[in-house]
Amino acid sequence: MISLHTTRVRRRRLGVAAAAAGLFAALLTAAPAAATPDPGDAPAERGAVTTSQQAEARAAIRGGDIPGVDEIVHSSNIKHLTNVPKGALKGLNTDLAFQGKYAYVGNYDGFVIYDISNPKKPKTVSEVLCPGSQNDISVSGNLLFLSTDSSRSDDSCSSTTQPATEKSSWEGMKIFDISNKRNPRYIAAVETACGSHTHTLVPDGKKNIYIYVSSYSPNETFPDCQPPHDGISIIKVPVKKPQKARIVSFPVLFPDGGNPGAPENPGVSKTTGCHDITVLPSKDLAAGACMGDGLLFSIKDPANPKIIDRVQDNVNFAFWHSATFNQGANKVVFTDELGGGGAATCNEQIGPKRGADGIYDIVGKGDKRKLVFRSYFKIDRHQADVEVCVAHNGSIIPVKGKDLMVQAWYQGGISVWDFTNSAKPKEIAFFERGPVTLGQVTTAGPWSAYYYNGYIYSSDIAKGFDVLKLNDRRTDPADRVKLDGLNVQTQPDYFDR
Repeated sequence: MISLHTTRVRRRRLGVAAAAAGLFAALLTAAPAAATPDPGDAPAERGAVTTSQQAEARAAIRGGDIPGVDEIVHSSNIKHLTNVPKGALKGLNTDLAFQGKYAYVGNYDGFVIYDISNPKKPKTVSEVLCPGSQNDISVSGNLLFLSTDSSRSDDSCSSTTQPATEKSSWEGMKIFDISNKRNPRYIAAVETACGSHTHTLVPDGKKNIYIYVSSYSPNETFPDCQPPHDGISIIKVPVKKPQKARIVSFPVLFPDGGNPGAPENPGVSKTTGCHDITVLPSKDLAAGACMGDGLLFSIKDPANPKIIDRVQDNVNFAFWHSATFNQGANKVVFTDELGGGGAATCNEQIGPKRGADGIYDIVGKGDKRKLVFRSYFKIDRHQADVEVCVAHNGSIIPVKGKDLMVQAWYQGGISVWDFTNSAKPKEIAFFERGPVTLGQVTTAGPWSAYYYNGYIYSSDIAKGFDVLKLNDRRTDPADRVKLDGLNVQTQPDYFDR
């Protein structure tokens, strides 16, 4: 049983008014870095809340049902070690990657490198200004990869926003040399169709790295993002000559066009590409979260992935967002980003099956394997209507014989949960902050929460970089598992290295 670190017992069933001030269609864009104001990257208008919603939130705080503004609550088996507030880059914090004693945090204005040799006192090593929405991040050797998913005037780090209707506009992958952590160098770029919302590294020996680029939402008026956009861009990067990186294929994953969405499937995103892909190289497997579809595919030939199985959930999943394998490669956790990461969906009206995780067993062998649905998991701590909350990025906690995961839920905080029994997942630890404000629906909270070498690291959209420590007999064995680095979407085999 989880016990709270504070006296607050958060069991109130908070309602939701008018679909939480609207389920926004896309993630809010970021504020510009102070160094180079860029009006095109300014925040989108936030969602208004009613007087009654604000009054309900205040009453819930007074009654101890939700934390106060910026108040921290957590279970007794998790400890908040530190928070490093944002520095010069004021945009939204995004994803995380790790390498040795360093953590890399993406930000809509660029990226930050932290020295985490002492997890209790991370030190900022460098901040790189390179605006472009998402800035999904990964690292390999001396190379850092950064996704740009907003239309820019060119491929430089001094670019400005420019309409996607202009042929000269640029979106895609950027490559940096990080051999000098204090002074990363931008060395190459590859333009990709519809930009790069996320990307996944697929190693191919020591000579090359393949990058699976996920992007979506084509439009006939966009010269570089034309429909049908029914696949992914695959980039090949020669490790010793990254300047020669280039697109080598664009495999079609949805020859039938994918999930048609509304009106055939109301409330479900039409599939026009993929949002995120996780690979398990040790098993030559990948799982794709692709808007209205979930995929399982073989990556034996990394330049030509082969679909094994495809599933849909037209009742409870609105937007297939990300995927995580268990260590045994016989389960996949898919997340549903209901509301596009811009709405309050952790409440009684939305319920426990929407904006949640879907747990699937992988049954069968070889190319006859199937994804079989087992259950949903969602945090049961209802949030206020001013708090954007939805299932987001997480990672496996490596304990042999157990399927444990830490996961970000935006303003729902961080959840540690057990899905060893696929049909009966359960939470075993949590950490969260109260609302950022009661005046509007605000995008904040952990974007990603990952386990790395004994600690949980969180990229908080608004608050910066958090480090936490788990102290629980169920997760303690993971402390003995040490990695040289971690890109979560390139999932390692923790026990066969």
